[in-house]
Amino acid sequence: MSDFMQLEGRRFLIFGVANKKSVAYAVAKMLTGEQAECVFVVRDEQTRQKVSGLFPTSRIFICDVEREEEIAALRVEVGREFSSFDGLLHSIAWADYSGGMKPFHETPKKAFLQALDISCFSLTEIAKYFADLMVKNASVVTVSISTTRMASENYGYMAPIKAALDSSLAFLAKSFSAFSEIRFNAVAPSLLKTSASAGIPGYLDSYLYAEKIIPRGRAVSTEEAASAAVFLLSPRSSGLNAQKIIVDAGMSINYFDKAVIAAALE
Repeated sequence: MSDFMQLEGRRFLIFGVANKKSVAYAVAKMLTGEQAECVFVVRDEQTRQKVSGLFPTSRIFICDVEREEEIAALRVEVGREFSSFDGLLHSIAWADYSGGMKPFHETPKKAFLQALDISCFSLTEIAKYFADLMVKNASVVTVSISTTRMASENYGYMAPIKAALDSSLAFLAKSFSAFSEIRFNAVAPSLLKTSASAGIPGYLDSYLYAEKIIPRGRAVSTEEAASAAVFLLSPRSSGLNAQKIIVDAGMSINYFDKAVIAAALE
């Protein structure tokens, strides 16, 4: 069988699998289907139990990326068992919406900084601690969103945080270029059906609206986003660095669809 993506025998460190609806889960299924090895990092023991049922033969570590000391300890623990990785997937995002959705200018500072730490800065800290465990031409991929310029009220303060994540790709790529050819890129899907999105107030209405805007009439699937991430993790994307691939099925070109306009003006 042809190994066009050149993934067979490669090893990847996967952060962020929570369940079968996770982008990280779909990525890992595709990688293992191509005979690559996946090593997982999850937040807590409860999640590890779930993921062990999905990938029973894989090694699964625990780390709360909000705590730098846990990332440092993870590096030591992982390094005892694995000598190197060909790539790393960062699929971590979290925000506290327990207080309800507020106008952006009323965003609680504590909530914003915590979400920034977990959803954005964790990529930089993980990259720092695992730099010496990645092969010279490894690929690091994170999960962003299709646009950070659309002021979607029900997405709250996460869009500015994703914008910071997007910007960090350029600076990480530049920093790592001093000693390696390690690449940093992002896959940026439009609205997906994931467990994380289900916790966002009003998300379902936005998802259904997106389906009306997308030219083909249906939303982007998790598998479509995962396919782009797998490409970025593979050697076939070796010419891409500090970029984000937008996976929105054409949503961004179709906001003035005549049927949508007619419905809005009724």
